Amino acid sequence: MSQAIQPEPHLLLLPGLACDAEVWKHQASVFSDFTSVQIAEYGASDSLEEMAQVVLRGAPERFALAGHSMGGRVAFEILRRAPGRVAGLAVLDTGYKPLEAGAAGERERSERLAFVELAQTQGMRAMARQWVRNMVHPDRLADAALIEAIVGMLGRKSSEIFRAQIEALLHRPDATAVLGEIRCPTLVLCGREDAWSPLSRHQEIAARIPGSRLAVIEHCGHMATMEQPEAVTAALREWMLDVTASRKSF
Repeated sequence: MSQAIQPEPHLLLLPGLACDAEVWKHQASVFSDFTSVQIAEYGASDSLEEMAQVVLRGAPERFALAGHSMGGRVAFEILRRAPGRVAGLAVLDTGYKPLEAGAAGERERSERLAFVELAQTQGMRAMARQWVRNMVHPDRLADAALIEAIVGMLGRKSSEIFRAQIEALLHRPDATAVLGEIRCPTLVLCGREDAWSPLSRHQEIAARIPGSRLAVIEHCGHMATMEQPEAVTAALREWMLDVTASRKSF
């Protein structure tokens, strides 16, 4: 018999760039049977720091925190500000370093701003159809249902919100110092074939967070929660059991 998750703590889910509740659909459905689940929104925030403040204002006093992609960076900013409120941390397909200096940083800036221009001139769905090509496992590009779910999700965001979130990412703070201070049960998860936030980056994150656990989702790109929802939910379930056990030890 599997061990049941206790009805605490509250689970707070942070979407990534231009994403909404759809990106956490499977996980929210499963975990809502065990605990209260909240999926954050960032409004028109144009910095990760502001996003973290928005989330904290709407969050309960203590919670388990899971962030995907940009949401992982928001999670690090929440830990920077209110570590005592976070009972457990899971970061998925994310990063922790600021924009690189030199040619690499300029290349990223150019690529991101090109997507902003496409969204503003041709619409968010047109942008999303280009964006998704490097965001899922190559084999999933022929999965019409998955691709439409992702394109439709991004299409629900305005180009203005997309531009604000791109600005937030281009001016992202360095979270290196935050990682070494994390003491709650932590899961670091990555799709094996994530071309945007590669496995090597998540190995670095896991190495910097004391006692963290690294989970690799096979046959999966950047959009892990949607590409391999059952595998991601299983990994998060194990993490939530660790969070609950940690709370009982106090």
